[in-house]
Amino acid sequence: MENKTVDILLVEDNASDAELILISLEEKKLVPSIFMVRDGEKALDYIFSRGEFGHRSGEDNPKLILLDLKLPKINGLEVLSSIKEKVPTKNIPVVILTSSAHSKDIEECYRLGANSYIVKPIGFDEFSKIITHTVKYWLEINKTL
Repeated sequence: MENKTVDILLVEDNASDAELILISLEEKKLVPSIFMVRDGEKALDYIFSRGEFGHRSGEDNPKLILLDLKLPKINGLEVLSSIKEKVPTKNIPVVILTSSAHSKDIEECYRLGANSYIVKPIGFDEFSKIITHTVKYWLEINKTL
């Protein structure tokens, strides 16, 4: 990947969910740039410019991170904690997008600094609607530093 600003970092290991997200955003033409990784380790490498992403500048962080909780290698809670404890990344909005509706997961995510917690809906239309509204809010309506 070349060194360019990414609007959304999508961290999702489920290929079907990732495809639904990408299709939803493409249909609405909301996002010029999305980068996807399929595990927590790659997410942290990307965010902190390590390993294969060592060429990234610290100034080209994504404007939004869509983060699943159940990930291979490093789970979403650990990824969230790492992002929110470091000064250069703690202000990046992180939206948890997961199938878990467990109150324990919700509470822990907010304790660690999640900006939003969304339980993935089952049907495509509802899934698409939630994704487009979420991205529109965080990239177009919300004001950041």
